[in-house]
Amino acid sequence: MPTLDWLKKEFDYGYDSGNILSRIPNLRRLREEKLIGGSYRDVFFKAILPYLKSDSIVLELGPGKGSWTRAILKYIPQGKLHTVDFQDAEKWLTPHKYSGRLICHKIQDNSYVNFPNNYFDFFWSMGVLCHNNLEHIEEILKNILPKMKKGGIAVHQYSDWEKLDQYGWKKGGVPIDFKNKKDDEIWWVRNNQSSMSSVASKVGWKVINSDLNLLKRDSIIVVKA
Repeated sequence: MPTLDWLKKEFDYGYDSGNILSRIPNLRRLREEKLIGGSYRDVFFKAILPYLKSDSIVLELGPGKGSWTRAILKYIPQGKLHTVDFQDAEKWLTPHKYSGRLICHKIQDNSYVNFPNNYFDFFWSMGVLCHNNLEHIEEILKNILPKMKKGGIAVHQYSDWEKLDQYGWKKGGVPIDFKNKKDDEIWWVRNNQSSMSSVASKVGWKVINSDLNLLKRDSIIVVKA
């Protein structure tokens, strides 16, 4: 299922995780945090904010309805945030409200050819690479690398089957019969810290941390351009 065609169709409703920065999560966010074994607010302040400056140029992959987008924009008042999605995210994110600080791009593939080189300070995604096969992850990381400024940072959540085994498949909301299926037939693809680090290194990123250990079910990698 994690083909490009599947990814283009699956999330056309616009994924929404609620207010990431709220100290008290709503029911949806609470359910999601129970599945992943962690706090979105904690992820923001430990995995995103340390790499933001007030004038940062940020790229977000797969914003959906903008739960993480709105949180990031709050902390880059002089910066810009570009989002890329297979969906038309403008209808959810209303970029006209942000005086040019939010630019939404609807893409058809993972080439990113229309972005300038040496442009982004920070590259982020949550709930995206966990649905991408390793060859697509490699393609994304390879094509975005030249678009990053030297020393720019990327932080991404991804599926980690070794952690999932320890955490529990039912507890994590992932069907256990996925173990017996090919990656093209499942929506939570095989990956782990070793594979993710290997792919990132292969295309030229420097792996700073293969997992920040903020989530019990998934991993969050930090890499440097």
